[in-house]
Amino acid sequence: MSSPVDDLLHRIAALEREIEAERTRLGDRWRYRIEHGRVRFEREVRHAHRRFRRSIAGYLRDSQILNLLTAPAIYSMIVPIALLDLWVSAYQAICFRAYGIARVRRSAYIVVDRHHLSYLNGIEKLNCMFCSYANGVFAFVREVAGRTEQYWCPIRHAKRVHGPHVHYRDFVDYGDAEAYHRRLAGLRKALAAEPPADR
Repeated sequence: MSSPVDDLLHRIAALEREIEAERTRLGDRWRYRIEHGRVRFEREVRHAHRRFRRSIAGYLRDSQILNLLTAPAIYSMIVPIALLDLWVSAYQAICFRAYGIARVRRSAYIVVDRHHLSYLNGIEKLNCMFCSYANGVFAFVREVAGRTEQYWCPIRHAKRVHGPHVHYRDFVDYGDAEAYHRRLAGLRKALAAEPPADR
């Protein structure tokens, strides 16, 4: 028997599917398609985009001084982010095999495609690549952590959780001891298969 929270979480999943359908329609609007994993704009769109590209000198000249001064601090984060990426990749390679959990595909979370935009200059492309990688790593880590939590402790919190991971919707209600013991083995078994793309 589903609870009102379960119903709400299923409605959220349906809305996420609608968002994905809208993303597909945006490709038609802005005249690009994805072929073999690469973004392809129509030729005239690429030419139009190039007209909007700012020179690097102009970009630097118009930048706020604080943006330029803090850039090294931002880019220094590449070291801990790359170490986190490496560490979590090793963790899931070892532990997920031991637990029978399907491994998370990094490529589904670390999406670097903004450098294909002709209206960005070299610095803007580098900034976008950094942000794509960093946020992709965090999303990848979150998915690994979510699957780990489903294996070890698939219980919703009593307090509100801001932006819970996708596995959270399948967890048992806080305080429902009977459901926890009844559903734990099934929740673990469900992790053996790759979750559907529309989750």
